[in-house]
Amino acid sequence: MTDTVVTIGKADAALDQLLNDELDAYNAAATSGVEPAEELTVRVEHDGCLVAGVSGWTWGQAAGIGMTWVREDQRGTGVGTSAMTAFEDEARSRGCTHVFVTSFTFQAPGFYQRLGYREIFRWESVPNPGRDDVHMRKEL
Repeated sequence: MTDTVVTIGKADAALDQLLNDELDAYNAAATSGVEPAEELTVRVEHDGCLVAGVSGWTWGQAAGIGMTWVREDQRGTGVGTSAMTAFEDEARSRGCTHVFVTSFTFQAPGFYQRLGYREIFRWESVPNPGRDDVHMRKEL
């Protein structure tokens, strides 16, 4: 009989890939007839430099945004809205009916709300007291 070993660490790309592959296989078996999740990214560049981006996924009727970023000097110019519109348009073309996103209260929940996202729940005091993790959804 072998000993069980528990290893605690920080970044582990190989473990992340293995977990992703195993969960993808499990999810595919549980949702036959639904196309596998597919990554969806939007890059906005100006003069060859990245000024905004959105990274997420689509799976069945749902789309999810994992990361949205707009370069500081471009915030408030509409470039973020353009990136989000492109993401939503592509999600819609893939058959999605709604999009999920999370944003900490110190990030950009107001930005998403102006785009039609509504809060569906929040985790209070994450990452610490006085700050919350806001979860939102938008119907496409």
